[in-house]
Amino acid sequence: MKIEVLGTGCMKCKRLLKNVEVAVQELGIAAEIKKVDDITEIINRGVMLTPALAVDGEMKVSGRVADVKELKEILKG
Repeated sequence: MKIEVLGTGCMKCKRLLKNVEVAVQELGIAAEIKKVDDITEIINRGVMLTPALAVDGEMKVSGRVADVKELKEILKG
């Protein structure tokens, strides 16, 4: 599983990244977590509001910080 947190490094972006790390750890799943902070790449993916979350290339959350509970539901699929 490839999880990407898209954002330029604001507090919300950092909070989403931390929540993703906690959710992955609590679920005990193997996942590659990548931080995407290149604004050109973010725009090219069609993200207008950050932070955003993509799982295996599919956008799941945009413009808000998902909490750990919601992230666990998303990652369980």
